[in-house]
Amino acid sequence: MTDQSYDAIVIGAGFSGLAVLHHLREIGLDTLVLDAADGIGGTWWTNRYPGVRTDSEYSYYSFSFSKEVREEWVWTERYPAGAEVLRYLNFVADRLDLRKDIQLGARVERAAYDEDTNRWTLTLADGRTFTTKYLVSGMGVLSQAVFPDIAGIADFAGQKYHSSMWPHEGVDLTGKRVGLIGLGASGIQIVPEVAKQAGEFFVFQRTPNYIVETTNDPVTADDMQHLRDHYDEIYAAAAAHPFGVYMEPAEHSALEVSPEERRRIFESKWNEGGFHFANECFNDLATNHESSELAAEFIRSKIRETVTDQRTAELLCPKTYSFNGKRVPTGHNYYGTFNLPTVHLIDTASEPISRITEKGIVVGDVEYELDVIIFATGFDAMTGTLTAIDIVGRDGTTLRDKWREGGLKSNLGISVHGFPNFFMSLGPQTPYSNLPVPIQLGAQWLQRAIDWAERNGVPFLEATPESEDWWAQETERAGRSTVMYSEGKKAKAWFLGENIPGKPEEFQVYMGGGQVYQEFCRQAESDGYASFLANQPARAEVGA
Repeated sequence: MTDQSYDAIVIGAGFSGLAVLHHLREIGLDTLVLDAADGIGGTWWTNRYPGVRTDSEYSYYSFSFSKEVREEWVWTERYPAGAEVLRYLNFVADRLDLRKDIQLGARVERAAYDEDTNRWTLTLADGRTFTTKYLVSGMGVLSQAVFPDIAGIADFAGQKYHSSMWPHEGVDLTGKRVGLIGLGASGIQIVPEVAKQAGEFFVFQRTPNYIVETTNDPVTADDMQHLRDHYDEIYAAAAAHPFGVYMEPAEHSALEVSPEERRRIFESKWNEGGFHFANECFNDLATNHESSELAAEFIRSKIRETVTDQRTAELLCPKTYSFNGKRVPTGHNYYGTFNLPTVHLIDTASEPISRITEKGIVVGDVEYELDVIIFATGFDAMTGTLTAIDIVGRDGTTLRDKWREGGLKSNLGISVHGFPNFFMSLGPQTPYSNLPVPIQLGAQWLQRAIDWAERNGVPFLEATPESEDWWAQETERAGRSTVMYSEGKKAKAWFLGENIPGKPEEFQVYMGGGQVYQEFCRQAESDGYASFLANQPARAEVGA
């Protein structure tokens, strides 16, 4: 079978793949996107579980680079549902004529670099091969699903579903006995929706979370006009925010105000909903343990106010770690759902699940008979998609082996030493953020970097070893300066790799702030990409 050759190939047709494809085509590169799925959308194609929606508000969960898309697309909800985000991504693909350069049902199993030709060869599951000069991973940060290591999973005679493998035709849970394992962001969205359908709903909780409840108002025509009139301003503010959101930075520490004023501010932002609580109350909820605990206790008070059964309320109150120890998810009547008589919270922290049987789930000596088990047990985040396939660099070294033997190393989460012209959109060690913002900024940075290399006769961009060491140290330093380190360890947070047995404890994301990260990227650019010029052949000095 004849190789098909391109200037650039991107793996993944979600937010990252579409943004990179658009920006590389703008500089004249013959670019192809490959995706194993049967549709465009990445995470939003895969995840169809009940309640799936964004945690971020519509005004900053989109691209700003296309005037046509901005003017023509209409959002309908403050927190768009998964189906609406999927429609948005398909609208982007059609409006920007991207679909012609996307091949679906194309699962990449191996990508290997040839030093003699300075090209990558990709091998697909169906045996086809492609070659390219530039290879970009747009495979996403939460795509490699994880099932729990519980004895007997295969024995269950009922229906089993993972949240990220939900049947696209939907599942009728009406009147059924349903069990849910996993209460991260997906599980928290699933609970209120499944509770409306199930005859009996058993929620198996090991670690409770701090959930910032919100409302989901419709987006009016006036709202959309305001967004169109202020798109650049809104996007710039989100890009300048540590977490990539369009919000006012808090000015004071939680410790600088009186208890009465602190409570008033907490109440105000709690009522505003969602990430406003985490980002606009006080400026040290992510960096000061005492302030983090004050926020934690406020949320515990809200749980006790909301949940009528106080034993259930206490089980829902996290007490082994403080606020920000886990990624804080947005809730839509999560806590109130536990007031329904058909919803049962099962504590598996004090008594773990021992096994799954043909009939259901066993906790201690009690067997909960079920018709359906839903696993919302998360992902091998950030690195999982990159290590699930064979990405082979210089000297036959795989990316999987490099990171296993030497620890997580990259330059700004973009490039890895030993893997020339291989780039990552939202690679490990990129910002802990509302993701469309760093995706767009990253695609635009990559466009300029590759354009610079092409114009200056630079054969490849490759992280220097020194840049990898520096960025690993900076990522660790930034992470340890937050409460996410100590509290994340307690909570077994995915951003430390703690949710995957045997995965090394390392910060998977950069906690120093998206705006700080972007300044590092600008500095690398102004330095003539010196930290990306490892192993260059002898040649004349390149221009600026």
